[in-house]
Amino acid sequence: MKRSVLFSAALLAASSLSAQKPMTAPAGGKAISNELIGIFFEDINNSADGGLYAELVQNGSFEFSPVERDGWGAGTAWRLIRPGHSTGWLETRMDAPVHPNNANYMRIHIERVKEYYDYTGWKGFGLQNDGFDGFSVKAGEKYDFSAFLRNVEGGDKQIRVCLVEPQGWGKDPKLLAETTFTASEKAWKKYEAVLTPDSTCQKAVLQMLVLNVGAIDVDVVSVMPKDTYKGHGLRKDLAQALADLHPKFMRFPGGCVVHGGGDGFWNTYRWKTTIGPKEQRKQMKNTWGYHQSMGLGYFEYFQFCEDLGMEPVPILPSGVSCQGANGGWNMWPTQAQDVVPMSEMDEWVAEAIDLIEWANGDPATNKWAKMRADAGHPKPFNLKYLGIGNEEKISPEFCERFKYIYERVTKTHPEIIIVGTAGPGSHAGNPDYEAGWKLAKELDMPILDEHYYEPNTYFLNKRQYDNYPRDGKTKVYLGEYASKDKKLIDALAEGLYLLHVERNADVVSMTSYAPLFARKNGTQWNPDMIYYDNERPFLTCSYYVQQLFGQSSGNYYYGDCVKFDGDAADVIQPQADVHYGQSVVLNTQTRQLFVKICNASSEAKKANIDLSRFKSLKKVAKKTVLTGNPEDENNFEGQPIAPQQETIKAQKKFSLDLKPYSFVMIEYAL
Repeated sequence: MKRSVLFSAALLAASSLSAQKPMTAPAGGKAISNELIGIFFEDINNSADGGLYAELVQNGSFEFSPVERDGWGAGTAWRLIRPGHSTGWLETRMDAPVHPNNANYMRIHIERVKEYYDYTGWKGFGLQNDGFDGFSVKAGEKYDFSAFLRNVEGGDKQIRVCLVEPQGWGKDPKLLAETTFTASEKAWKKYEAVLTPDSTCQKAVLQMLVLNVGAIDVDVVSVMPKDTYKGHGLRKDLAQALADLHPKFMRFPGGCVVHGGGDGFWNTYRWKTTIGPKEQRKQMKNTWGYHQSMGLGYFEYFQFCEDLGMEPVPILPSGVSCQGANGGWNMWPTQAQDVVPMSEMDEWVAEAIDLIEWANGDPATNKWAKMRADAGHPKPFNLKYLGIGNEEKISPEFCERFKYIYERVTKTHPEIIIVGTAGPGSHAGNPDYEAGWKLAKELDMPILDEHYYEPNTYFLNKRQYDNYPRDGKTKVYLGEYASKDKKLIDALAEGLYLLHVERNADVVSMTSYAPLFARKNGTQWNPDMIYYDNERPFLTCSYYVQQLFGQSSGNYYYGDCVKFDGDAADVIQPQADVHYGQSVVLNTQTRQLFVKICNASSEAKKANIDLSRFKSLKKVAKKTVLTGNPEDENNFEGQPIAPQQETIKAQKKFSLDLKPYSFVMIEYAL
């Protein structure tokens, strides 16, 4: 045990020291992308509210739209409470709201406040919020409460705000934390307090009880943990799970939410309504059947990218909506592709140019940059990439509008790298794929975004990028992909495919698995990389494969360092019976070398490794192994699959025995 710790310390020290001195790559390598592994965040599966965004109150602003699906309304997640048999009623209103973008609020009418039993002190009339399957709160930790209140009728209002643990019908709840406000203002006023529970509870609720008769308005209710990821409002354990992937970029906010999904163009995501104070943001119906508060908006996305050292890759609408069945999904069979009239396209050009200036501009000279500075970030975010469109049918209407935006944005900001789209189902023979690539070549587009979800047999057997031409300017961004299950064999199939992508990382510059998150009791799409509930994330086998590739990014690929017994040469052909492969990647900046070997077959394999060209291997290396039964999966019932690590003696020439259904990575310091 002590020997392993000493080896690990020596490796860490060597890596830290050598990282100061970039090296020259030995001969025989191929320059590849060092931004290959990123993440893609879309608010699907309740990934934002009740997920990465740390807010505990659900529907704190009582917002809704008449077209919401699944019964969403102003009262969603709220219930009337009246301990002591107090009486009154609730009324949803829209006149004189806190802000026009936040149109709805709740008016509480209180007729009588009474203690029903002489021995109970629990009284009042008001509201209870059940959060997302309850509030998970911890003893001694601090939670910031805030709400906008307006006293409408009657004298001053005493309002008791409590975190409580319900005890069942007919019993007073267990009090965890409380505060009391006096609301007297006839105009909207924000009230704030810190709640500190005296005990831990996984199913707490928030209660707001008015103790005087009359009427009072309530809006924008919030309970936010004070301890969030780097203090920026994101749930710590979920954000840390993403940080541990070592992603080089993040694509956001979608996905189908960008262009309204199957709902039509009216539901298009507009970044400008997501960057101001929370009470001024415009909420919207979510494509996936619930509601988005926009508490996690563009400012938070960019801030998170900065916190993790990721390049932000925002995706904006192209002037064309989701086409539904026309794209081959059969999700919305009657949905046609809606388009913006060409006479209105300048608005969508401005959407892109204004975003660039908001992210990168000088607050002293640009109004959008000043908004960024006023929000607390005077320095630029240094936006480098901008995506236009998501999986649209590559129709003549799409091409006309995309070109209109592309030409004007690149003329105004030639430094920005525009990411295009190849439509859904990005394989040769798909009409959208063919049309997307034709448009990319016509425009000399820097990067084209490809998407596909396939059975594990595809990822085990196909090698799509071996045959891509090397004579064009346009690189590939594999922006959405996944095997269609979450078992170990699916993760290994994805790993084998990523070895192929790494070999072709002179053509494929970026990849991101999708979808990223899925909430227990709130999942619309499977599989996903990370499942979670209120207490913890559940990391899938695919997560661990992505993590290994994220940890091992580099800028040179070597394809001749590993040979398998029985193979005359490195196996790269797309053969249905060859389910093993390898990759050796060098990071010249950090002086790290990574040997990655995947055996997704049912038979043991022997790999012969020759690292003789790397002259300065340190004495120890770190070996990580992911293995198990092919049908194993990590889920809410358990996580049988996890990487196992050990410190080993570094060797330049050696053989490695590979178990069936295993992935091995060895990390060296140089």
